[in-house]
Order: sequence, then structure tokens, then C-alpha cells
Amino acid sequence: MHVAQIRSMPEYFDRYIHCVPEKNLRDALKANGAELIETFSAEIMQLGNRAYAPGKWTIADILQHLVDSERVFSYRAMRFARNDQTVLAGFDENLYAAEAHRNIRDISLILEEFKNVRAGSINLFDSFDETELQRTGQTFAGSISVLALGFTLAGHVIHHVNVMKERYFPLLQNQT
Repeated sequence: MHVAQIRSMPEYFDRYIHCVPEKNLRDALKANGAELIETFSAEIMQLGNRAYAPGKWTIADILQHLVDSERVFSYRAMRFARNDQTVLAGFDENLYAAEAHRNIRDISLILEEFKNVRAGSINLFDSFDETELQRTGQTFAGSISVLALGFTLAGHVIHHVNVMKERYFPLLQNQT
């Protein structure tokens, strides 16, 4: 399925979907998942639990957020693909971050977890046929299709990698 086939997408999620360069969902999930994170794994490992400013998330927080979000969005996609019409609540990303205990985990384990979760997401979306991908469901933000959720997963990683490049990686240049 292609991005042009998205029929239902709440405004909140379009910021992620529109930053995905790939038009095919499988290509987007593969290119903007574990492989993209691996490209920057050296920088990620060096930064670990550092934040660019007081009160901001660390790289470990961001990675755990990607894992948690991947699970939430995939769960939503599965429910909507199965034609579940229950309105699904949002989740408090800051509460999840505060309770994730990511600062006591080795960052390499969080990276490995993300790779595994993304592989599961790819398998899940590969299992959907065109009818299932076009099904929609209701979230806190409005109606969204299964296909749009897939592209949201890809774009969400791009968004956070861009934040890392812009705000976190410059910290490595300032090390003495």
C-alpha cells in the first residue's frame, strides 16, 4: 500500500506521515526503523543518558518512547484491522517516560528492543490485506486508518531522529 491511498488521517498525525519519503508502507517501515537508528548507534551510545537542556528527555528516554509508541500504534492498528470500533484513548508519553526505568537499563538493550518491536510491526502490517489497511478506527485525535498508523510509525522515528541530530548530536562536538 502507498501513502497516496491514505483516506483517513487526523491532523495530529500528519506531521509524522508527511516526513516519510517512501511511498510504500513496507519500504517506509524498513527504511525508517531499526536501520535508521543503527546508522546513528555510535552517537546514541555516546550520548546515552544526556539531555540537551535541563528537564528535556535523554536519548535513552527518546528510544524508550519509540519502543512504547511503536507498541501502542501497532496495537491500535491490529484492533482497527480486526474491525474493532471501540474508541481508543491516547497515552501520556511523559508518564510512560517517567515510569520506564530507562536510565538503569543499558542503552544497547533499548536499541535491541526497538529492533525487535519494529520487526514485529513489519510482520503485523505485512499480515494485513488491502481491506484491513483501509479500515479506520477512532482514537483520541479522531478517525485514522490502519495504513495511516503504519506511516505514522515510520514518520515518528524520522521525527525523533531529526530531533536527535538537531539538538543532541551537537553535544558531542562540544565535548572536551
